[in-house]
Parts: sequence; C-alpha cells; structure tokens
Amino acid sequence: MGGKVKDMTDAAPKPPDIRHRIMAGFIGNVVEWYDFALYGYLAGVIAPVFFPAGNPTAALIATYGIFAAGFIMRPLGAAAFGWFGDRYGRARTMQISVVMMALPTLLLGLLPSYQTAGLAAPVLLVLVRLVQGLSVGGEFSSSVTYLVETAPEGRRGVTGSWANIGSMSGSLLGVGAAALVTSLFSAADLHDWAWRLPFLGGAILGTTAIWLRRNLHESKRFREHHACREETSPLLQAFTTNRRETLLALAFAASYGTSYYIAFVYLPEWLSAQHLMARGDALTINTLMTFLVIPAMPLAAIVGDRVLPRRTWIAIALAALGLAAWPLQAWMLASSGSLASVIVAHALTFLLLAVPLGSGPALFAELFPESDRLSGYSVAFNIGLGIFGGLTPMIATSLIALTGNPLAPAFYMVAAAALAVVALVLMPDRSREPLR
Repeated sequence: MGGKVKDMTDAAPKPPDIRHRIMAGFIGNVVEWYDFALYGYLAGVIAPVFFPAGNPTAALIATYGIFAAGFIMRPLGAAAFGWFGDRYGRARTMQISVVMMALPTLLLGLLPSYQTAGLAAPVLLVLVRLVQGLSVGGEFSSSVTYLVETAPEGRRGVTGSWANIGSMSGSLLGVGAAALVTSLFSAADLHDWAWRLPFLGGAILGTTAIWLRRNLHESKRFREHHACREETSPLLQAFTTNRRETLLALAFAASYGTSYYIAFVYLPEWLSAQHLMARGDALTINTLMTFLVIPAMPLAAIVGDRVLPRRTWIAIALAALGLAAWPLQAWMLASSGSLASVIVAHALTFLLLAVPLGSGPALFAELFPESDRLSGYSVAFNIGLGIFGGLTPMIATSLIALTGNPLAPAFYMVAAAALAVVALVLMPDRSREPLR
C-alpha cells in the first residue's frame, strides 16, 4: 500500500500555484451568486415572460418548480456532490459543478417565452433552475474544502475566505448588471429581450470559470488518502461516526445563516415595512455596505489564522452581534430611521458578520476528517444556511405579525447568535492543528 501511495504522488502532475487555486475557487462562487442575485433582481421582469397570470397551470408550475429548486435540490446537490467529492476528488467536483452552473445560465438567456412555446417555456425554466439548485448545493463547500486543503501552512482561514469573497462579489455584480439593463432599456424592451443580456453575459463568466478549473489537481493529501481509503460511504460516515460534528456544524450554519439573512436580506424590507426609509434607499445602503464586507472578510480570517483561535474569534463576534442586535434595531426605530442610525447599524452588523464569513469556511473544513469532510460540510452547510437561513425573512415577518412587536426580528437574531455561540463552544478548535 505504501508503494501505491508513492507511485501516485511521484507520478502526479505539478499542481497549479496558490494564485491559480484561489482564483479557481473564487470564480465559481462569483458565477453562482451572480446568477442568484440576477434572477432575484429580475424576477418581476422574467415572471410575465414565462408565467402568464391568466394560466393557472403555468402558475402552479412556477410555484412548485421554484420551491423545488430552492429547497429540495440544494440539499440533494450537497449530498450528491459531497459524496462524489469525498470519493473521487474535490477538483473533479469543482469542474463538474461549475459546468452545471454556467450552462443553465446561458440556457436561461436563450429560453423561449410562453408566447412562443406555451407550457414548455415554464417547464424548461423550472428544469434550468433545478439544475442550478443542484449545482449550488455542491459549489461552495467543494471550493472551500479544496482551498483549505491546499492552503499554505498557517493560511487556511484567509485562503478559504476567498470562496465568500467570490460570493459577495458575484452578488454585487449580479445586482449591478440587473440595474444596468433596467436603466438603459425601456420597460418594453426589457420585457421583450433586454433581460436576457445579463444572463448571456453570465455565460462569459462561466466560461472563464471552466477555463480556470480545467487543470486543477487534487492535493497530495487527498491523493494519499484516496490510495488508502476504505470502502465506506462518506455520507453514512457523516451521520454515524462523525454525527456529532455534522450536527454541530448544522446548528452553527443555521444560526449564523439566520443572522446573515436578517442583516443582508431582511433589513431593507424591515426598514420599508416600518415606514422608516424608502425601500430603494435602504437597498442602496445595504448594497454599499457589502463593499465594506469584502475586504473585511480576509482581514478577519487573518486574525483567526494568526492572533486568536478561529472558534474563539467567531464566538466573540457572534456574541457581540447578539448583544448589539436589539439596541441597534431599537435605535433605528426610535430615531424614525435616521440616516446615521441606519448606517451605523448596517456597518456594525456587517463588520461583525464578516468574522464568520471570513473565518467560518476554514472552521467547517477543519471540523471533519478527510474521509467525509466534503459530505459532512456540504450537508450541514446547505441545510443550515440554505433552508433555515433562507426561511429567515418569512419567519421574521411572521414574528412581527404574531407579536405586534416591530423589534421581534432583533430578538430572533439574539436567539440565533446565542445558539451559534453554544454550538461553537461545543466544537473542538483545530485552527492550530494539522488537518485530520
């Protein structure tokens, strides 16, 4: 067996340098979140093209199809890509997932309208979104795992943070592309054909990602592990042998994902619903503050690499977020949405969340052993952040309706931050240890 490992490592081609690996991990998440933001921003424009209100069958397809794409395919993709990546390699998984993102983005820009193809149009749209939902379930966790496993010594946090830098950059790019076509073209042209342009542009991003990932190679660590691995199921192992790690990762992902969605997605809606600020102004502030988070994430990750143990650093940030949530929201309400209160609340909340966004990817990867790292990470992350986090805006709105208290989302964030801290306390800290 020792000879087999030696042959594999000696014969392996020279791996790409660290900048190539980082760009390969970064660009896939740019493509993923570019499409996510673009679709969300242009949903009101796209819906009449594919789902005419007068056709109940088409409306039903829309309702259940988009639901399936968001809530069923992402965890299924996490399980499928996690298992594949643990058995056959992270690099190969990344190559497949980026093709499954880029091709549907191109197809979405070319799909026929309902007027042209009838019911086939919404069916094709749903199929495209299903494929994208499947790929989303594997893209982020596989790229993080690859980045962390191939990171230089003492730089796992800052290297892994590039996946979230890609996510944030893609979101901004998607919003910018949608805003550009909305402002450049008339409503009629936008509805007829111009909405397709940013999706076709996304195909160029996807082609770049495919090109960057074409020569990725597995890390020496994974090749040695693969040569000696036992015939076990990584998914089964994640829920049996490493069940505790999977459950703790899920609890942490769900709780910090809840805080993320309250700040990045729900806060502008809350400001508008409470008549504190126009929705457009709130979205502008929210978007501008995202620019603050992008450089803050790698800086926060460096602290976790060099200064404080990663688990401790993230726990401090989330504890501070929980303590600040109610006072900040109460200040915005009491000041009738003054510009100062909104900017300070956004800035402080976003900067505190930059800590788990920057250091969290390495924390997840360090939690699991090589044999089921991608399976455990993918499933826990996508169920926790994708489902529990994704339901947060609806839950926050319902809490206000049920209690009549406009500060209910703040208390929800306090509870989420507290749960995250508890999960972190129960986790082992491996930020100063070799990967298992």
